[in-house]
Amino acid sequence: MMTFFYLAVMLSASAEVVLVTHSSNDATLDKKSVQRIFLGKAKKFSNGKEAIPINQVEGAAARNAFDSGILGRSSSQISAYWSKLVFTGKGIPPKEVESDADVINLISDNPSCIGYIDSSAVTDAVRVISLN
Repeated sequence: MMTFFYLAVMLSASAEVVLVTHSSNDATLDKKSVQRIFLGKAKKFSNGKEAIPINQVEGAAARNAFDSGILGRSSSQISAYWSKLVFTGKGIPPKEVESDADVINLISDNPSCIGYIDSSAVTDAVRVISLN
């Protein structure tokens, strides 16, 4: 019974987070391409334009939901993944910001950025991405 409750909470938390890009970004994305962008394995969108991932700070509810729901790992696993890449000189983690508003501000100023926010924070300054 407790497992079911935990799963329901995780699913509802995941459902509240949406991916967002600049309103002019016409790229199509699927879960795999988003994973590749946020794990530093892809540097471009499907339309060939540069992709700059924006993370929220570790411990943020949106970050936890994104890491588990989209990346399929806990935030501590993602942190360990990036620590290894940084240590070996093979990667630089995405920029981290404090809030949904910070994500929206960065994305509205730069068509190359992609991030995630709580669905209640969506404004017309960003485009919500539906994963294909």
